[in-house]
Amino acid sequence: MAASTVTSRNCNSYWTPKQNKLFEKALAVYDKDTPDRWQKVAEAVGDKSPEEVRRHYEILVADLMYIESGRIPIPNYKGSGSNSR
Repeated sequence: MAASTVTSRNCNSYWTPKQNKLFEKALAVYDKDTPDRWQKVAEAVGDKSPEEVRRHYEILVADLMYIESGRIPIPNYKGSGSNSR
């Protein structure tokens, strides 16, 4: 990622790459059946409220749905794919 921060769409919340990594790890630990899931994820990320992490998750899910439905093409990164060396 080129920028040092990520802006969630329609939100004034900035996410650093480190916070995104902590967010991903916390989601792996605290699944949808975890009581107080967003509070625990927010604590794992630090400097984010439960509402901010819940919204960040909703944006992630929406983005994945768009990609999987074919509405947003999967980027063709240099060096990816079977033909790269």
